[in-house]
Amino acid sequence: MTDANELTVRLRAEADLPRCVEALAGVQAADRYPVDWPADPAGWLTPHGMTDAWVVVAGADVVGHMALTPPGLALATATGLPERRLLAVARLFVSTCARRRGVAALLLDRAIETGAARGQTPVLEVETAASAAIGLYERAGWRHVGTSTADWTTADWTTADGRLARMRAYVAPAVPLNSSRSNRS
Repeated sequence: MTDANELTVRLRAEADLPRCVEALAGVQAADRYPVDWPADPAGWLTPHGMTDAWVVVAGADVVGHMALTPPGLALATATGLPERRLLAVARLFVSTCARRRGVAALLLDRAIETGAARGQTPVLEVETAASAAIGLYERAGWRHVGTSTADWTTADWTTADGRLARMRAYVAPAVPLNSSRSNRS
């Protein structure tokens, strides 16, 4: 039997998607992430080009999610590194019931470990108004490398009031800061 307080990080399985969507619905209701609920939430959690997706589980519950994707030109430009040397963190969220338990830090550590194994540096973007997420990334050692206005017109990169989002770009530290936090798969 798995203790519901024990956190386990593992690759996302297809069977996890309904629980991921359920957790995302709670996050969207609380935080408006994503700003607009996707028509296909399971598809949204599986972005084009995704190389991996990881979940954090507590008992039978998915309490955190992260996808890894190619970074795209904007992130590569912000870092000054070629796209092939980067790995983007995407679709990162923690369910409202699991906040302040280190779930996001576990996922960020997994991104750093995965990137290191592939010879890639993890990067991410976050909307400038997401102060809690920005604080988390900076406490975890991620380095802010630039801020720009999103040049996309998709719902993913607009704010709740319809403006193009201002995005902060971050580069991961060379080593995870929280590598001893929890059970890892």
